[in-house]
Amino acid sequence: MKVAVKLYAVLRCGRFKEKFLDYPSGTTVGDVITDLKLPPEHVDILLVNDTHVDFEHLLEENDVLSLLPMVEGG
Repeated sequence: MKVAVKLYAVLRCGRFKEKFLDYPSGTTVGDVITDLKLPPEHVDILLVNDTHVDFEHLLEENDVLSLLPMVEGG
């Protein structure tokens, strides 16, 4: 199944901004994070089709997965 993956801020470093990737049915958000070799502790906001989800959320064909780091600053 095709999934659009969007990375934000420091998660883009050495990677990509947006990419369409193929995954088998049954793939979770956590599986994608592992596949992209992102440290899970650095991924704080997980969105699928603009809705907050968790690492166990099952992805579906044509989902848009957005991964954001913890927001810092002041």
